[in-house]
Formats: sequence, structure tokens, C-alpha cells
Amino acid sequence: MPLTFHWFLPTNGDSREVVGGGHGTPVTASGGDRPPSVEYLALIARSAEQLGFEGALTPTGTWCEDAWLTTAMISQHTERFKFLVAFRPGALSPTLAAQMAASYQWQSGGRLLLNVVTGGESAEQRAFGDFLDKDGRYARTDEFLHVVRSLWRGGTVDHAGEHLRVEGARLGRLPDPVPPVYFGGSSPAALRVAARHADVYLTWGEPPAAVAEKIGAVRELAAREGREVRFGIRLHTITRDRSEDAWAEAARLLDGIDEKLVEDVQRGLGRSESEGQRRMLALHGGRRDALEIHPNLWAGVGLVRGGAGTAMVGSHEEVARLVEEYHAVGIDEFVLSGYPHLEEAYWFGEGVLPLLERRGLWRSPLRGPVLAR
Repeated sequence: MPLTFHWFLPTNGDSREVVGGGHGTPVTASGGDRPPSVEYLALIARSAEQLGFEGALTPTGTWCEDAWLTTAMISQHTERFKFLVAFRPGALSPTLAAQMAASYQWQSGGRLLLNVVTGGESAEQRAFGDFLDKDGRYARTDEFLHVVRSLWRGGTVDHAGEHLRVEGARLGRLPDPVPPVYFGGSSPAALRVAARHADVYLTWGEPPAAVAEKIGAVRELAAREGREVRFGIRLHTITRDRSEDAWAEAARLLDGIDEKLVEDVQRGLGRSESEGQRRMLALHGGRRDALEIHPNLWAGVGLVRGGAGTAMVGSHEEVARLVEEYHAVGIDEFVLSGYPHLEEAYWFGEGVLPLLERRGLWRSPLRGPVLAR
């Protein structure tokens, strides 16, 4: 299967330094030197569209702007670019979510992708009025996606479950096309939900061997459900014409990270309920002297950012080789970002994507259908 590349919209602010925030971190004002205005985010989206990225992930949480509203505005500034909208099932009803997706597809010309985020931190979920524990949240997500997919198939839906109940639910308009569901999580409960409902299972950027283990587990569970799942990975990227220049940029970013901030963030992330976050922290242990955890895979971002904390670092050739390594274990979709997001999109789009295209692994959506090698 040919590779698909998405970018990221930094709706908590952007900078030439690493901007904190993300999964499990304290609520702060928008970080960085570039506020997440529609004008700036649209500039990133238009640039990524021009470079050949399929779409962009927009995060969810109290630490960033709302993904539904922000991307709906930005969609008016782009043409074919898709938006991977992250949202939490505990914050809205399944019928409303199904209706919003249908409206989004109608108004945007079918450019919605959905990233369902169960929510790994009870404290943040309570801020949204959600008081279920982690296991309860995954059980509710299972019911939620069952109702949503039933509504998208048409007809009237009745559901009386442990956590959700709807009667006579029906959509006036069905989504066209039905948006694919992206889903992540590393706990056993998360893997079960992914196997039942996900079109694309997303993992944070662990080394390829660890990613291969996850893929194998989800594939096995999905096979029991009579389903097949595609796989994607969430990474940052620092790529340059020369390897030493990329590593110099990584060193510059690291020099700009305050040690007290690292201690505070790592202490907070250490209390996370998320299995995925625990695995991210284990990659570096809060240390600055052992951050290259696999050739050209750097864990420095995770010192101050929750969630995705690793970056592909190196020359365009080295980064392309790491992309191929992930592809070899089963990854077909890449959700990437970099600081700043505008400039790093060009470094990757003009440096790495042409290499992958010449190898038959990717073709710009601006140039028609792609043939897998």
C-alpha cells in the first residue's frame, strides 16, 4: 500500500522552540511566539496542501483550541486538504457526533477524518464533565462508535447500553463519504476497541520493533472480529540536507528547554493514567544524555511535551530510510509535525517526499492516482 502523509496544526501555538502542552500536561495559555490564529494555521494548511500532504491532525484538550470549530474555518482557505479532527466521545452524544460529521462532509466536500480520543487522564476528563474511570471510558467509546457507525449506515437506531442510551436516532443526511475513524491507545482495553471500530490504528513514535509488536496485537484482535485495520504513526521530524545540520537543530531545541520545566513536566506526566504516555516516558527516563533511542529517532520533544514525544532526525536520506523501516513493519500513514510547523513542513515536503516518490512509495495527490510498487 502506498504511504500517506499528514501534517499537524499547532492549535496551542507555534514557535522556533519546542512548545509544551499535549496529552496529560497542565492547562496553559497558548504557547510559543506564533498564536494559533486562523490566518497562521491556514498558512500552514495551504503550505502542507501544496507540498502534497493528505491532511493535518488537529488535537483536542483543554490545552488547545477546539478542533471542530478551528478546522471548519480553515477548510475555507484550502481546496482538497483534509482535516483529522480529534474529539472525545465523553464530550458529546453519539447522535450529535454522527450528525456533525455528516454536516462537515457536506460543507467541506468530504474532507473530514476523525481521530477518536477516549481520554487518558481522569482529571482532565472531569473538567469536561466526564467522571467515568479509564475502563469505563473505553467501554463507553465502544458503545459510542457502535451507535455512530450504525447511524452512518442509515435507518433508525435504538441502543440501551451500560453508558449510552439513544431511542429513535436517525440522520437527515448521511456522510458522503463516511469519514475513516483513527484511534490510538496502548492499553489492552484500547487495543480491543481499535480492533472493533478503527479504520486506522495510530501509535506514538516508539522504535520500529515496539511498533511491530503493537501492530501484531491489533491485527490479531481485529482478525477475531473479522476486520482488517490500517496502521499509522505520530512523529515529529527534523530533516536537513546534511545529517549534522539536523542534529545541530535538535541540539539547539534541547538547549532551549529549561531543566526546571523538564522536571515539572516529567513529574506531571509520571502521574499519567495513559499506558501510551508511560511507554513514551520510558524511552528517555527524563535524561538528556540518551535521547537517540533508535538510529535517527530522537526522544527530546517528550521532555516537555505530553503525547507524541519522538522525532525523526537526520538527513533527508536518513529520514526516508527510517520511514521505510516503519513501513516495513506495517505503517502506511504518517502524522508528522515540527518546530516551527510552517518551515518544517517545507523541509520534509521538499527533502524527504521526493526521495520516497522516486522509490515508488509515495506519489503526490496533486499528480493523480498512485501505484504501489
